[in-house]
Amino acid sequence: MAKKIEAKKLHVKRGDNVVVISGKDKGKKAKVLVALPKEDKVIAEGINMSKKHKKPGKDMQQGGIINQESPIFSSKVMLWCEKCKKGVRLGHKTLDDKSKVRYCKSCGEILDK
Repeated sequence: MAKKIEAKKLHVKRGDNVVVISGKDKGKKAKVLVALPKEDKVIAEGINMSKKHKKPGKDMQQGGIINQESPIFSSKVMLWCEKCKKGVRLGHKTLDDKSKVRYCKSCGEILDK
């Protein structure tokens, strides 16, 4: 029987500002470009750069070596709070108008726009 892979819910979304907490890019701040919940990874702008050899084709007139972002495990990034100026844990709460929001556990700032 084929094993079904369930997607985990990630603590970050596309467009969030995050800070890397471990690895070669530790301390760098970036914006999440793509969230990959099935793989439990995210792709962040300028983080975990790798070189890829591309052949010339329709989309690229000239082949060569290009730099591109590679996925990084979501556990290696923390959400960035502008008020605290650091990576923070986040919590979820429901407001009076029945909308769910994410908030900073350190200062209580609402992180969803």
